Amino acid sequence: MSVIVTDTGFSADDWSCGFRTAEDAPANDCTQAVDLPSDTAPETLARLTNAPMIRIDFPSSADGRGFTLAQILRRAGFTGRLRARGHVLSDQYAMARRSGFDEVEIDAALAARQPEPQWLARANWQSHNYQARLRG
Repeated sequence: MSVIVTDTGFSADDWSCGFRTAEDAPANDCTQAVDLPSDTAPETLARLTNAPMIRIDFPSSADGRGFTLAQILRRAGFTGRLRARGHVLSDQYAMARRSGFDEVEIDAALAARQPEPQWLARANWQSHNYQARLRG
């Protein structure tokens, strides 16, 4: 079972339309979500900007390539739901949101180790960053 983390806390996954790989997704398809591995080549992202949702895999909490992919997608004009999936820690939630992710998908085991209050403590990600402190 997966847990979806947003700025309002934990919830169940409400996406029911399925996922396909980037290779299987036709260019400019706006009907089905796309799953991307963290090693996706950045040049393949531009043709995916019409997908309703893109889910980027984080195989390890030490693998930050997904944050870069999220930024590239947002700069390319992607406006759909952007989800980080896998080994994203609560400490990385603010970075995920700043990178362009709307939500994080974690498994039940991680949700038990890092309960909802730990994620909610980082939900005010827009005002808790070093740049805001320097400007303040």
